[in-house]
Amino acid sequence: MRQETMKGFPPPAEQQVTLANWRQPPLNKWSFQHVREIMPTADIANDPDNVRPLPVAATAVFADFSMKADAVVCGMDEFLRGTDTDGLIIIHDGKIIYEFYDNGMGPDTPHIFMSVSKSVLGLLVGILVERGALDLEDQVTRWIPEVGTSAYAEATLRDLLDMRAGVHFDEDYLATSGAMTEYRKAQNGEPLASGERPSDLRSFLASLVEKDGPHAGRFHYVSPNTDLMGWVLERATDRRYADLVSELLWRPMGAGRSAYITVDRLGAPRCAGGFCATTRDLARLGLLVAQDGRHASKHIIPSRWIDDVLNAGDAQAWNDGAFIKYFPQMPIHYRSQWYVLRNKALMMFGVGVFGQNVFIDRENQIVIAKLSSQALPMDHSQISLTTQGVAAIREYLSR
Repeated sequence: MRQETMKGFPPPAEQQVTLANWRQPPLNKWSFQHVREIMPTADIANDPDNVRPLPVAATAVFADFSMKADAVVCGMDEFLRGTDTDGLIIIHDGKIIYEFYDNGMGPDTPHIFMSVSKSVLGLLVGILVERGALDLEDQVTRWIPEVGTSAYAEATLRDLLDMRAGVHFDEDYLATSGAMTEYRKAQNGEPLASGERPSDLRSFLASLVEKDGPHAGRFHYVSPNTDLMGWVLERATDRRYADLVSELLWRPMGAGRSAYITVDRLGAPRCAGGFCATTRDLARLGLLVAQDGRHASKHIIPSRWIDDVLNAGDAQAWNDGAFIKYFPQMPIHYRSQWYVLRNKALMMFGVGVFGQNVFIDRENQIVIAKLSSQALPMDHSQISLTTQGVAAIREYLSR
């Protein structure tokens, strides 16, 4: 597809991407691949001497693939177009069997993960718990006393990880005012209005003083929970989050390129949604999980942490939450910043707005990394098409 956005020196006004419009379609087809040209970021270095090869299967796959979506039969091309896919990689038994790019994207192009960023943090937490740096039963205020008078008082780290903190926050992605807008301004993701004083992410977290229920209750998706958990990791280790990810995950797993993460005006990382990397490196991350956290004879992610994600979630908490509407009739739980489909072969998956996903079927050794630029943050029809497509791909490869 031809890219028209940001063409020219300077581009015409209607094609210019700014902090005010970068999430809007069709400009997001450019901006999601050029995030660090819009807002400040911190680098997450890879190790060029330890890049994990991704072998490509010798035989073509999916030539005869078809799927039924809402009673309509379609092929892979229709699936990709119908979900505004920018990059897709499917790995089976350790090899790439399908790779696709569009909208000017390629194998070396970083793309924003949106809330799949949360799933990256969830793996990092598992590494630190195994090393004894964290106890998830600790209250948040052990590490961050600054939120002691907020709604986070008495919440545990486990409450943050499982999105079960009783904090009032309306995760309305289409909001033009209110808490969501203030959150975006605090994280450097939206411009200030004339005369507004600059905020920052950590101050915003301390400002969430209203509760909406008990801690350890229902699944209640609040992105600031993840940013607060990122602050905990920095405080507990005395290290910048970007450096922790690089040292403990990105370098050891054999990432092919450096990643980066957006930061606020004081350098606080947007752990909940600012991670940017290539489709191949998202696939490498999924492959690491599929192979029990091992790469090159090293155990990077504890296998018991992965087992806990897959088996220890609270299905009732999920059923009592609001996200069940996006995945109707699907048995799901949420654990440590990952969704888990509880069918015959358990599947971990990450979800980000505008169509970012990684799906991991450990039993059948299937990994699907999918980065997109959909028009709406949460589109019921595209989420449904994506879940149906992934189910069809898993069935096709498991024959």
